[in-house]
Amino acid sequence: MSVAKGQLALPLPVRAALGHEDFLVGPSNAEAVAWIDRWPNWPAPGLIIYGPPGCGKSHLIEIWRAKTGARLVSGAKPGADEGPIAIEDAEDTRDEVALFHLLNRLKSAGGHALFSARVPVAWWGIKLPDLASRLSALPVVEVLSPDDVLLEGLLQKLFSDRQIRVGGDVLRYLVPRMERSYEGARRLVLRLDQAALAAGRAVSVPLATKVLGEVRET
Repeated sequence: MSVAKGQLALPLPVRAALGHEDFLVGPSNAEAVAWIDRWPNWPAPGLIIYGPPGCGKSHLIEIWRAKTGARLVSGAKPGADEGPIAIEDAEDTRDEVALFHLLNRLKSAGGHALFSARVPVAWWGIKLPDLASRLSALPVVEVLSPDDVLLEGLLQKLFSDRQIRVGGDVLRYLVPRMERSYEGARRLVLRLDQAALAAGRAVSVPLATKVLGEVRET
């Protein structure tokens, strides 16, 4: 969002668009989206989605919750529901016994859980053999790094979430020069938003050049 020079620049609240129609689908995440759309016809009582920070796992969980009415909990507190239930940061599980019993209840009741994690199950450090066995039996989907088309779309969405209009020339300039990750896109859009507000100008190729140079120096 551009402001005139001399005008007080106030950062506006950022409201991310998290509906199904707002999710950007590409080769890196198409399989995860297909699994969400396939519910409730899952072959197991749960699904594990993992990938790097900012790759869209939370967005996928919100889409699934809108379909199922699932309760959202953290991995540290798996809860006692029979499902549906969404568990974020599942690799942070502390009460392995509670999670083991939750999976058993879900299986008995025909319920489902959607797990999100930053790393695959083998890296969670699960010590309870029965829980490790239950988790290893669940289908697993990895969300991969974005390709150019998805990265450009992601930048557009992140700018839109911040009510910033950018031209296609800016997006085409940024994509081949930026860090190629979801989290890198988020940080870059934040830096550009802050720089535009401070300078009282729109996000442009010259401003993007300046900010990318500063990012490389840090």
